[in-house]
Amino acid sequence: MAGWKSHLNSDPIEWLLEENNPSVRYFTLRDILDRPKNDLEVKNAQEKIMRIGVVPKILAKQEIGGYWGIPENFYSRAKYKGTSWQLITLAELGADGNDERIRKTCEFILKTAQDPISGAFSYISNKNGEGDYERVLPCLTANMVWSLIKFGYLEDERVQKAIEWIIKYQRFDDEPGKAPNEWPYKRWKRCYGERTCHSIIVKSLKVFSEIPKNKRTPEMVDYIGKGAEHMLNHHIYKRSQPPTLGSFKWLEFGFPLMWNIDALEVLGLLTKLGYKDERMKDALDIMISKQNDGGKWLLENTFNGRVQVGIERKGKPSKWITLNALCVLKGYYG
Repeated sequence: MAGWKSHLNSDPIEWLLEENNPSVRYFTLRDILDRPKNDLEVKNAQEKIMRIGVVPKILAKQEIGGYWGIPENFYSRAKYKGTSWQLITLAELGADGNDERIRKTCEFILKTAQDPISGAFSYISNKNGEGDYERVLPCLTANMVWSLIKFGYLEDERVQKAIEWIIKYQRFDDEPGKAPNEWPYKRWKRCYGERTCHSIIVKSLKVFSEIPKNKRTPEMVDYIGKGAEHMLNHHIYKRSQPPTLGSFKWLEFGFPLMWNIDALEVLGLLTKLGYKDERMKDALDIMISKQNDGGKWLLENTFNGRVQVGIERKGKPSKWITLNALCVLKGYYG
């Protein structure tokens, strides 16, 4: 194996192309093999996502109004079975944004969770059935915006308003100090704190990585630069000044991650954004070392048992983790 594949113990691509996981097959054809959108195999795999596997199982549990369970329990009381979590998962799996059921969910979230004043997303509705201004969450906002963009809502003015909120209120503090005490910071010290929460930065980078380059404003480009530099300064998974070992949880790879983050996700975002920085190397070497003899990675972290439909088995070879690792290798060494 030559090029980026030389870092594999064995080539797992045929395994990723198996028909039993049309989502992984679709992304492998598109992102690893660089097949065009109009390629017959790509189109067939994309169509099967809505008919085979996890996506139709999740949608089978959807209520007629586009939500799961009790409508007002879209986030906190139904972790991780509420509507917001299903939206993230369906977006990760490559569900079709033109499907009527997906559109219903998108509109439900926009109406029920988005604060009409700020554009950010709240974990609970106010008395008018809209997102509560005092209870907006930055990581939830980023996750909802990313999901909505995946489903074709980038140009929607409601999504644009949420993107502006992310840019306006994001901090990149790397020194302990006094956190701002005004809205939206004052309520969520756990989210904002003395130092910037990495989850907020990573999930927001995920938003901007999904926006085509020709549609990124100067403010978005500036955010990408600051967010990427913040994570690079930490060598992806370490504490900075000087970089020292951070949380071991960052080195346990999972899918889907929901609000959580890991080193593989950060590496994936940075390579997708075009970064090939030496400060990524420590995390990259650890990622490479975690493959088995077959060039496959295991699922180490999972929300199975707490979600509507389980995805793969913990401790077993994971097509999703392997696909994401291959995307990193191709992006960094390709």
